[in-house]
Amino acid sequence: MRRSALRAFAAFMAAALLRPLQSLAGGWNKTAFDAKAVADALKGIGVATTENGDKIAFKAPEIAENGAIVPLEITCEIPGTRAIYILVDKNPQPLTAVFEFDNGAEAFVATRIKMAESSSVRVIAKAGGKFYATMRDVKVTIGGCGA
Repeated sequence: MRRSALRAFAAFMAAALLRPLQSLAGGWNKTAFDAKAVADALKGIGVATTENGDKIAFKAPEIAENGAIVPLEITCEIPGTRAIYILVDKNPQPLTAVFEFDNGAEAFVATRIKMAESSSVRVIAKAGGKFYATMRDVKVTIGGCGA
């Protein structure tokens, strides 16, 4: 009897603890992340058109010595920013990262991304139901020689 009660309690606790993790995984946009082309990734995100992202401050190196760790810093001054998307045009899967913000959160991201080769890096911000875009070219060198 005691073993049955312990098994039932263990099953209940496992289900209760795993449920929050399942809800976090529900937000995964598999279609957008698995896309092989920029246009398909943008379609997966829901981007039909973009507006000028002049209120997006985007810092990226002109030349990155190591494509495995390319530092980026993004600040979006557009009120009500809900998400920031980072896409690398020549990566095998262009959608590199998605950052979501709750109401009132400062839309700031400092991260490092991996780049397969020299490419354009796009930053898309979602605010007020619209998408805003800006882009920078980043050259990735291999051993000090241009790639």
